[in-house]
Amino acid sequence: MPFAKLYYHFVWSTKNRLPLIDPVFESDLYRAIAAKVQKMDGFVHAIGGIQDHVHLAVSLHPKLAPASFIGEVKGNASHFVNHIIKPD
Repeated sequence: MPFAKLYYHFVWSTKNRLPLIDPVFESDLYRAIAAKVQKMDGFVHAIGGIQDHVHLAVSLHPKLAPASFIGEVKGNASHFVNHIIKPD
């Protein structure tokens, strides 16, 4: 029976590395990221960062392309901040 366990460490920054991740909503943002990862059948080992970047350590199923995965996760995080946290 085949077995695969893939570990990834993703790091991405805010636009122009501006300190946009406010400690007020930081934990909510990380929960939203973790929920998206779980929805995509991934497993979060660790998540964190500071005001200008995020670190995400995950295990992914081999069926998921890392580029597609992180694109969806980053898009979800951006949507969360722009439409849920900071509605206009």
